[in-house]
Amino acid sequence: MKSNNPENDKDIVFSRSIKAGKRIYYVDVKRNRKEELYLSITESKKIVSGEMESPQVNFEKHKIFLYREDFEKFQNGLAEAIEYILNEQGPAEPRPDNTECEDIKIDIDF
Repeated sequence: MKSNNPENDKDIVFSRSIKAGKRIYYVDVKRNRKEELYLSITESKKIVSGEMESPQVNFEKHKIFLYREDFEKFQNGLAEAIEYILNEQGPAEPRPDNTECEDIKIDIDF
């Protein structure tokens, strides 16, 4: 589990947050102990449960790590999957709260 210690984030060298409805995608470039860069992609979805008077808010998180030697294969597969969806269903209609890539500062423990 990640602590609130800022020292744990020192391996992040580049970061973008993408707000998309109830989800936020974090795209981070990190550096490992061998000084190699890799991509960390996190999906965080807000889950509200409980009664209206005292709702409990939690975040469901899913994370993948993508290493440089896999970039081309991943990029090709992702492009093919996106193209297939667009050909089958056309482009998605923009959400009213859909914003372009922006920096969002949220303190969340993993």
